[in-house]
Amino acid sequence: MINFKRVANILGRLVIIEGLFVSACIPVAAYYGGDDLAAFVMTAVAMFASGIFLWSLTRRADKSIGKREGFVIVSVVWVLFSLLGALPFWLSGTAPSFTDAFFETISGFTTTGATILEDIEAVPGGVLLWRSMTQWMGGMGIIVLSLAILPVLGVGGMQLFVAEVPGPTKEKIHPRVMQTAQRLWGIYIAFTLAQMVLLYLGGMTIFDSVCHSFTTMATGGYSTKQASIAHFDSAYIQYVITIFMFLAGTSFILSYFAMHLRFDKVWKNEEFRFYLGLVAFFAAVITVGLIISGNGSAEYAFRTALFQVVSIITTTGFVTADYLQWAPVLSILVFVMMFFGGSAGSTGGGVKIIRVLLVIKNSYLEIRRLIYPSAIIPVKLDNRPIPQQIIGNVLAFVFIYVLVMIVSVAVISSMGYDMATSFGAAAATLGNIGPGTGLVGPVDSYAHFPDAGKWFLSLLMLLGRLELFTVLVLFSPAFWRK
Repeated sequence: MINFKRVANILGRLVIIEGLFVSACIPVAAYYGGDDLAAFVMTAVAMFASGIFLWSLTRRADKSIGKREGFVIVSVVWVLFSLLGALPFWLSGTAPSFTDAFFETISGFTTTGATILEDIEAVPGGVLLWRSMTQWMGGMGIIVLSLAILPVLGVGGMQLFVAEVPGPTKEKIHPRVMQTAQRLWGIYIAFTLAQMVLLYLGGMTIFDSVCHSFTTMATGGYSTKQASIAHFDSAYIQYVITIFMFLAGTSFILSYFAMHLRFDKVWKNEEFRFYLGLVAFFAAVITVGLIISGNGSAEYAFRTALFQVVSIITTTGFVTADYLQWAPVLSILVFVMMFFGGSAGSTGGGVKIIRVLLVIKNSYLEIRRLIYPSAIIPVKLDNRPIPQQIIGNVLAFVFIYVLVMIVSVAVISSMGYDMATSFGAAAATLGNIGPGTGLVGPVDSYAHFPDAGKWFLSLLMLLGRLELFTVLVLFSPAFWRK
């Protein structure tokens, strides 16, 4: 039997944490003097009241957490945070309806970056900060955040950690899950602060540097400007953001090793080398394509290509150019990149680099097994054989991902959208990328979708962020049996 009292108790504590983040936006709202101050005060009061109520009502609950409780908490908390986090958008009038407010919020928490806002620069400062903050919280994960600052969740915390951390492997940098979460968040905060300083030195205001650092490290892509990063027209800013997008798309475990000067472990990692190779290959091809097409100087073509390649592969979604205006073959390459994603253990979404690598390796070895049917040829990663169970899991994930993608395209196209928009919206939301193709391209928004479409795309964002199985398992009757 699922321990629902313990689930409610933890959710109450997490809502209190969300209330603290919302409260941090109140001084900003007051400073900018927008119409959002009352909205943030009311939201904070509602979060603290509901969180304390849930926590106090279930404080005597059995403290045990099993795998099933972990799946329920991780899935429900994203929806609950988004429902409550939508209040500032709705109450301030920034979003015209609660559906729009929820879409914008869950897009933030899942680090997708798909937006319904069509005049971002008219949005009050407090809401812009909250909008960026939702991505920063969601980037490393709400549950990992709770494990880092709430020791009480250390009891059975591994169930939450396993359900939350992206990727097929869950490597730790400390035997205790709470210390692992704290160190991951330490790296996350250090990178965020470093980027803030560098962007400020490059000419951004303090407010813009904070917001863009939040959304870069989360690989979320929300910007304070309607034209995204293209607004700043600065090579320095683009290169800084490119570097930090790449770091955010790299496993934070490897970042930990690099910060401790253990560069051998970084370079020996096959996933990292494949990730680096993909970025280099696509950037080189698109650079050549832009030069041939006459799109500016060689440096501009390289910078633009590198920025967009890193932005799409890491699922960040920042833009410096409208890639739909490039030569068709280059636009197709951008669409292909939407199916890679960041590294396992990064804040990136998508299929994940490690899964793509394992599928390629397994496919190649299947050919060898046909030639040598009696030979035992295991798939190896970093010179270590990968258990067949993991290979099966990866293949099942890719199959379900493609199946969900196909169904999603059919659902979106049934709403009257063309195939370019249907494929683009499905790939961009399921992959947590944000900008897609067609009517949801890099200079467009999702405001034109009907309410039913926005709720459906919100579900895709959640499925993508929690990597399908965490959510889909809740729909299995066997999950709820005693």
